[in-house]
Amino acid sequence: MGRDELLGQARAAHADRRWLTAFDAFQAAESAAPLGPEDLGLMAECAHLLHRLDDFFAVRELAYHRELDTGDPVAAATSAFWIGAQHLHEGEIAQGTGWMQRAFRLAATVKQDDRLRGYLSFASSFRAEAAGDLDAAARIADEAVEAAQRCDDADLTALALHQAGLLHLRAGRLDKGRALLDEAMVVVTADHATPMVTGIVYCGVIAGCWSVYDIGRAHEWTDALTGWCAAQPELGSFVGECRVRRAELRLLHGEWGEAMAELGGMEDDVDRQSAALAIYVRGDLERLQGRWEDAERSFATAARLGQEPQPGLALLRLARGSTQAAAAMVRRSLTETAEPDRRVAVLAAAVEVLLAVGDEAGATAAATELDTLAGRQDSDVVRAVAAQARARLAVGTGHPERAGEPVRTALETWLRVGAPYEEARARRLLEAACRALGDTESAAREERTAREIFERLGARPDLDALDHHARQTLSAREVEVLRLVATGATNRAIAAELYLSERTVDRHVSNILSKLGVASRSAATARAGEWHLV
Repeated sequence: MGRDELLGQARAAHADRRWLTAFDAFQAAESAAPLGPEDLGLMAECAHLLHRLDDFFAVRELAYHRELDTGDPVAAATSAFWIGAQHLHEGEIAQGTGWMQRAFRLAATVKQDDRLRGYLSFASSFRAEAAGDLDAAARIADEAVEAAQRCDDADLTALALHQAGLLHLRAGRLDKGRALLDEAMVVVTADHATPMVTGIVYCGVIAGCWSVYDIGRAHEWTDALTGWCAAQPELGSFVGECRVRRAELRLLHGEWGEAMAELGGMEDDVDRQSAALAIYVRGDLERLQGRWEDAERSFATAARLGQEPQPGLALLRLARGSTQAAAAMVRRSLTETAEPDRRVAVLAAAVEVLLAVGDEAGATAAATELDTLAGRQDSDVVRAVAAQARARLAVGTGHPERAGEPVRTALETWLRVGAPYEEARARRLLEAACRALGDTESAAREERTAREIFERLGARPDLDALDHHARQTLSAREVEVLRLVATGATNRAIAAELYLSERTVDRHVSNILSKLGVASRSAATARAGEWHLV
């Protein structure tokens, strides 16, 4: 096959989004005769979409040098920008900074060019963000948006809007941030941006939604990303992150089996960052299922890949009885975690863990900070997390009368969002508050509902905790009655066996059903079997 035919095949495959086919054809054409910078750009995009980053860097650098050789400093500066941006994304700071400096140096040699100015404003925004100046970073990103709109460049427009939106979210300007991200998504969903930029923006926007717990938008854009990835069978980049985001949503909505299926085999994903996050999420799910040894391994693997395993690991230590180790972990995490989204999760865990070790002051401080964050973030989910922490603090410090209002607020949110595990946890708090206030009937109802949810999910540790609590609350006489109920004996027969009045046995059976959170004698019999009382 001749070089021109190979090149035609490569361009056609690229247009059809057959990335591997296109890359191989471009490579064969380059072997026959040097490609021009434009075709090298397409070849580099194929490499990126296949997540063959060594090839991406090699081809982009080749394009950079050929652009310099042909006297096109604007194109060369743009190539330098992309090389630098990818190195920075991979955490290779020195190389990334060096290539960005090349881009700036080349830009200084040409007349005003809005497109190049926009890309370099984008780079300057990265620099300001890394220095911790979010306001300056957002202002510079806004300048990149203006430059993009002047030159009508779809890639630059999508990137700049997405970067500006993320920065405004981080700076607490949530309405503006969301509006900018929505505008960026209009560009990519209309198929105006190139595939590489489309994938970058999809993933960035979805991460931004999760950072402010905007579950509705996370759903919408994850569904769109799923469809986009599915239409490109040869895609390597972005697929892993898409799977993780789907798994997080399934976990939230109680679809634990489906979530675990999404996370299967992610250790081998070509994207290390996606693999690390996936393995952490898997470890958290294993923790909730009571598969503690599996969770230990998952958290260790996630940490080895660069993912901080908190607060999941601290909650695992708490579940396994290592309360002091759990407390040390959350205290350390609180000193190290600045990002609001991760801090919300760490603070919620800290309230639970610190109460377990008797650190009421620490738990109170964590709950108070959660309330402050909830006031800053326009998120029902964050408000629910804060309210539930406040209720947990009230119950844990002996003030159950203060728990009802916040826990009902949280419960309403979990019901609306469709988060059954969090709903069940809220019901356990409500049950504890009701029981402490003497409302045993309401307590039994909430315990029964929570148990049904935990059983449906397979939340073994929570079920064990319920059973332990129920066993602790049964008196010795009630245990005797339960054993006889489990044999099928009537209340009259039990009364005769234990030399009690039938009225007394009626009262014992009623108390047993209430304490066990079950509605029938058959359910109580099943519980007695689980506890080996019969």
